[in-house]
Amino acid sequence: MNFTSPRRKLARAAVAGLALTGLLSACGGSDSGDDASSGPVTLPFWGWANGQEAVVKAFNASHKDVKLKYTKVTDQLTMQKQLTNAVKAGNAPCLVQNTAEYVTTWVSQGALADITKYVEPSKDKFNAGSWASAQVQGKIYGVPTSSAPAFTIYRTDIFQKYGLKPPATWDDFIAAGKVLKKHGIKITNYAGEDPSTLEVLAMQAGAHWYAIDGNSWKVNFQDEGTLKAAKVIQEIIDNDLNSKLSFADYAAVQRNYDKGGTATRQISTWQMAGMVQNFTKSNGKWALSPWPTFQGEAAKTPAGTNQSGGVTLVTKQCDNQQQAAEAALWMSTNTGAVKTMASPETGNGVMPALADSDGYIAEAISSKLLGKNYEPAKKVVTDSLGTVTTDWAFGPNWTAMFTELQSGWAKVMNKEQKVTDLLAHMQRWTVDDLKSRGISVKG
Repeated sequence: MNFTSPRRKLARAAVAGLALTGLLSACGGSDSGDDASSGPVTLPFWGWANGQEAVVKAFNASHKDVKLKYTKVTDQLTMQKQLTNAVKAGNAPCLVQNTAEYVTTWVSQGALADITKYVEPSKDKFNAGSWASAQVQGKIYGVPTSSAPAFTIYRTDIFQKYGLKPPATWDDFIAAGKVLKKHGIKITNYAGEDPSTLEVLAMQAGAHWYAIDGNSWKVNFQDEGTLKAAKVIQEIIDNDLNSKLSFADYAAVQRNYDKGGTATRQISTWQMAGMVQNFTKSNGKWALSPWPTFQGEAAKTPAGTNQSGGVTLVTKQCDNQQQAAEAALWMSTNTGAVKTMASPETGNGVMPALADSDGYIAEAISSKLLGKNYEPAKKVVTDSLGTVTTDWAFGPNWTAMFTELQSGWAKVMNKEQKVTDLLAHMQRWTVDDLKSRGISVKG
C-alpha cells in the first residue's frame, strides 16, 4: 500500500465544494498590514502543544528581524474561546495553532488573513491533504503543521491477564469491556466535556453532519452512520464500561491509565506524548492495534476533531502578515523544528504535514512507552494512514456547533439523556444557527 497518497487526501473534504458562492457568510483576505517593517517585528503566537516553546526559541535564535512571542493556551477548545474574545477586542495574535475543523468557521467570521501569495510557492513541500486543510474557497489562511494517523493503544499486560485480544471490531471492544468491568477496569474514558468520540465514530461510520447541496449547506445529525455510531457509544455508557475522567485534571487521567484503571485509548501519535511524559509504572506495557471497525466493514479511520491535521493560522488583525506566514512556514519545514514536534519526548508526537514524512514515524512513537511493541507499532501507524476518511466536511459554524454539542454530551455522560436525544437536538439547533447567520441551509 502507498502510505503517502492517503495522507495527501487527509482533510480534503474539509473544503470540498466551498468554491460555491454564498456558502459562507463572510469570506475574504486582507490587503493591509503586510508590508515589511523597517525594523525587528514581534509576532504574538498562541498555541497549546508541547514542544512549541523550544521551536519558538530556535526560531528567535536564528532570526534577527522577526521574533515570536509565545503564549501557551490550555487546550484546543480553550483556544477557540480565547481567540473569539481577542478577535472581538481587536487584539488577536498574529499566529494561532489550530486544527482543520475550525478553519472554515474562522474564515466565515472574517478573522483570518489570506496568505496565499506568501505560501503558495511552498505548496510542494506539503502533502496535498494537509495543504487542503488550511484552505477555503481556494485561498490559503495558514500553514499545515501535522497529519494525524489514528489507532488503538492498549495495555498488553491487562489484556493478556484476562485472555483478551486487541479488539478488531466495536463489537469486540464492547465484549472486552464487559470482561474488564468484572475486574474493576474500564476499557475507555469518555470525558464529559469532549464529544469528539461521537464525531469520529460517526465519521468512521459514513456520516455527514455537513454537506454541500447545490448552493446550500445540508445538515444531518441523524443519518445512518451517525445512528450506528450512537448505538456503540450508548451501549458502552449503559453498561458502565467507560471511565468519566475530565481532561480538566489531565494528570489524573494519565495516572488512571498508568495504574491500569482504563485499558485502551483510540488516539493519534500526538496524544501519546502525554502518556510518555506522565507515566511512571506502565512504560513498555503498551501496544498499538488498528482502530476498531464496524462489524463486516473494511478498515476505516477518522480524520476528525482529535485526529484532524493541524495548522498555524495567520489572523487578519496581524500587522505583519508576510512575516507571520514566513514564520509559520519555518516552523512546519525546518528539520529541527519538525523533529522537535514529532517526538513525544520533546514535543507533541505529531506526524508532520510534509510531502514525505514516513521517516518521522520513528520519532512520533515512543520506544519507552511501547517497549518490545515499538517495531510492530510502526506498521500500525503507516497502515492507518491508508484508511483515513476523506469525505467529511466541517461546516461554517463548527465552533458554535461543537460548543453546543459539548453541553449535551455532558448530559449523555451523566445518563440524563440518550445519544439519540442529543443528536435530535443538534439537528434542530444547527439548522437554526446557520439560518440565524444568514447562511443557506437545508435539513
